[in-house]
Amino acid sequence: MSPTLVRHQLHSGSTRCDGPPAPARSRARTRDWAEIQERMLVPLYEAAYDRLGIGPGTRLLGLGCGSGLALLLAAARGAQVSGVDADESRLELARERLTPDGMPEHTRVVSGGLEAAAPGDAAFNVVTAFHPVGCVSTVEGLTASLTAAAGLAERGSAVVLGGWGPVERCATAGVLRVAQRLAEVPDEHGAGGWQPSGRDDLEDLAERAGLRPDGSGRVACPFGYADVASAVRGLLSTGLFDAALAVTEQRQVEKELAEALHPYQRADGTVWMPNVFRYLIARTG
Repeated sequence: MSPTLVRHQLHSGSTRCDGPPAPARSRARTRDWAEIQERMLVPLYEAAYDRLGIGPGTRLLGLGCGSGLALLLAAARGAQVSGVDADESRLELARERLTPDGMPEHTRVVSGGLEAAAPGDAAFNVVTAFHPVGCVSTVEGLTASLTAAAGLAERGSAVVLGGWGPVERCATAGVLRVAQRLAEVPDEHGAGGWQPSGRDDLEDLAERAGLRPDGSGRVACPFGYADVASAVRGLLSTGLFDAALAVTEQRQVEKELAEALHPYQRADGTVWMPNVFRYLIARTG
């Protein structure tokens, strides 16, 4: 395995929806993402990898790779992985996961543009964009990044796009609406964090990026936490509440978030919210 991790900002000045820019995020919050929240999407990663047969011979580029869990799972299957992300804080954790002491000397960790993630001897044959998901405000930037990534991939390579499933099948949707209300951002404006997904959102994104849809699937991704406090920390680490935090005291955001979580708290104190996520497999031209 030769992991390459690169700091890369989405085009057009867009912000990520699964986390704020690195200068605004504390180390503790980054750890909350890596230790509490990131694992919630493992079923999505594994379903896409199973469908594509990720393994030896796969040269995978992860857009918005975060702290590297999806890359680590692909590498464990034998894939060569590279990742780009706008957040240097999360990339530090990804480097810790993917380049521990004792790794071969040919393992590279670099900083630079998207092109710096490209392997020197061969193009990518799989590109993933699991993040951002459910964030309308980043569509233009993600489209540009997908277009650029497709240019680094072999013809006919798979591109995986991930997103929220139908809102009626996502218990977390009601909790995330707290962020919209506190930020005083109307749903139709498509800003301020999470937005309900439309039926063809992923297909529309693929079309804008010049990709050809080639199958899709749905995956159960329940959000489970040890207690309400952990749930609050995990959800705040996503960045979906940043617009609310910009106009409302953190104490108030945490209070209203905790209240919204109470219907999902079980007798033993744990929090459990069933969700369905969706992925689309598209192909480069």
